[in-house]
Amino acid sequence: MAKQDEQHPASSSASSSTSTGSGSTTKQLHGLSRPLWQPLTVTLPPPIFLLPFLLLGFCLLLFPIQNKESNSASPVISESHTSSLQSSFPKVSTDSSPKMSTEQTFIAIKPDGVQRGLVGPIVSRFENRGFKLVSIKLVTPGKEHLETHYADLKDKAFFPGLIQYMSSGPICAMVWEGRDAVKTGRTILGATNPLASAPGTIRGDFAIDVGRNVCHGSDSVENAQKEIALWFKKEELVQWKSAQFDWVYEKA
Repeated sequence: MAKQDEQHPASSSASSSTSTGSGSTTKQLHGLSRPLWQPLTVTLPPPIFLLPFLLLGFCLLLFPIQNKESNSASPVISESHTSSLQSSFPKVSTDSSPKMSTEQTFIAIKPDGVQRGLVGPIVSRFENRGFKLVSIKLVTPGKEHLETHYADLKDKAFFPGLIQYMSSGPICAMVWEGRDAVKTGRTILGATNPLASAPGTIRGDFAIDVGRNVCHGSDSVENAQKEIALWFKKEELVQWKSAQFDWVYEKA
């Protein structure tokens, strides 16, 4: 009997441990938020967070299609509308060389101007205005050359005296180039009669008598071309670009 009594506590302790284990298992099962046999439910973010990714994918699909369509359509546009497009837009030149309606004029410092040492001041007037010197030389032309130059005055009473005066000493012959060089050159020289020339002009500052009016200037583009051809050879005209060109002219 004692042995049986001794065995009962062991069995009771085992049963208690069993019950304790089952109790913990039950607690663990009760601690779960769902039964084990139910499927796992995942909560997804709201659909608005997927919008940027959808837009990105849409753009990637859209742009290649547009490029393909534009490439395929461009030959048709270039063939059918080339003339209209060319007439609608101005032509742009990539040439860096100066392009404008430049003129060349013939300016001569007469013997009285050379004798009085006015070559430098007269040259400075044209340079300071912004004109470019193309050619210059000191010459003593013959009678025939001067009669050809003043052929339009041969019927005038003062013609013989004019030829004699122009043959009395060296003449400084020059070619100046620039915008409206002929008209502006005449303005720089002043009126033929120095007494009618405004102060600030060459004749207005350096001359008094019409028979000693210091200088000559072409009165038209056509006459300038004839006088340049008479006084200069083609190879004497130097073509060059002045360093101050872009500072004198805003637009070529």
